[in-house]
Amino acid sequence: MTVKTSVSLTDSQEAFARELVERGRYPSLSAVLQHGLELLRSERELEEAELAALRALLKTRRAGEFTSVAKGRERTQRMIRAKKAG
Repeated sequence: MTVKTSVSLTDSQEAFARELVERGRYPSLSAVLQHGLELLRSERELEEAELAALRALLKTRRAGEFTSVAKGRERTQRMIRAKKAG
């Protein structure tokens, strides 16, 4: 289903959209705007997925064992020495 709506564009936005149509990239101004909205939807969905993954990681980290800075540095140095030796 499609819905007709009125959209206001700046002069430069309209010129850019018309250029895309004239070059054959899109069949109409509506197609340009539809594609732009789909890109925004995809971008938002990706941001939401990344945020959910970050929240899950933080939740896992909070539930895990705390490592002090000193112990973390010590562990890192051991890993570096082992890598150099191996």
